[in-house]
Amino acid sequence: MFDYEVMRLIWWVFIGVVAIAFAVTEGFDFGVCTLLPFVAKSDLERRVVINTVGATWEGNQVWLILLGGAIFAIWPAVYATLFSGLYVAMMLVLFALFFRPAGFDYRSKMPDPEWRNAWDWGLFIGGTLPPVLLGVLAGNLALGLPFHLDADLRPIYDGSFWGLLNPFALFCGVVCLAGTTFHGALFLQCRVEGEIFRRTQAAVHVFGLALLAGLALAALWLFFGLSRPEILHMAALDGPSNPLLKTVSAVGPGWFSHFNSHPWMWLAPVTGFAGLGLAWALAKGEARLWAFAVAGLGIAGILLSIGFALFPFLLISSTDPNSSLTLWDATSSHLTLLWAFWITVVFLPIVLLYTRWVYKVMWGKITEEQVVNDSRTLY
Repeated sequence: MFDYEVMRLIWWVFIGVVAIAFAVTEGFDFGVCTLLPFVAKSDLERRVVINTVGATWEGNQVWLILLGGAIFAIWPAVYATLFSGLYVAMMLVLFALFFRPAGFDYRSKMPDPEWRNAWDWGLFIGGTLPPVLLGVLAGNLALGLPFHLDADLRPIYDGSFWGLLNPFALFCGVVCLAGTTFHGALFLQCRVEGEIFRRTQAAVHVFGLALLAGLALAALWLFFGLSRPEILHMAALDGPSNPLLKTVSAVGPGWFSHFNSHPWMWLAPVTGFAGLGLAWALAKGEARLWAFAVAGLGIAGILLSIGFALFPFLLISSTDPNSSLTLWDATSSHLTLLWAFWITVVFLPIVLLYTRWVYKVMWGKITEEQVVNDSRTLY
């Protein structure tokens, strides 16, 4: 029904959808945990904040598992390169995430203030470190990772963890943290009231401005300060996956020229900046739910911008450009893509509908009175 070339493109879209779902849903979860020690001062206030995401955080985190599983099944060369070369960074993300289930489940098991405060800071780490490291990864995707493929197509990583912490990537990590914190603050505005709400308003103002300024600076840095590789020769787009069959120049026309050669791609960054800017403006009034929803659209626009900027690259090699991985030469077999496609067509809509139903049922204000009266089932 679909040839190999079309299936490769379809799966690029599918994995992009999963990445956006993870960023939009898990992003505000991260932001709520980052803000926890600062917008909530008393133990009761912190329980209110925790319970705004208490019913949904586990489901949101599944998008990360699904994303990793999809990359493993569809882009095995990308999975092998990332999870072996970036092992230390990936383990740091994983161990930071460990604080979340433990923090949510064990924080209120004991009334001791020191016990609860320690888990609050554990949740802060679990909400702050992952977006910073994922932002660092995004920055390095643009710069390129130091790896090459040997004659047997095995990825050999030529760098170290410390090499990932370059100025541009670290800046991207800070911008990503500002994004998740801004989205988390918008979410809290919809779910809390009283003093927590007033503190959250201040966070929306500060982190919204920081995010917009950071994104603008990152875009200028990328467009005018960094080179983009160019594919000079590519094997058949429906041929067997072998990244070494192409020829890549380390320096091409640049990222700005790449967007100009495909003018429709500009819709993504325009949507990203417009969505986040409008969310920041709407949050000052009463349209708080609209602000939260529009911010999700803006985040989707930013992720699409990253995908369009890299297209068709999946991983750029900074040490051997010919070893760079693209969606045309780093996929699983045609049969694998077809089987995975039909499974996804059946189950992904079910997951999306169920997620929508869960948020509809669980949505509403979380109050201090509600937490006190329902202390057995709430965190």
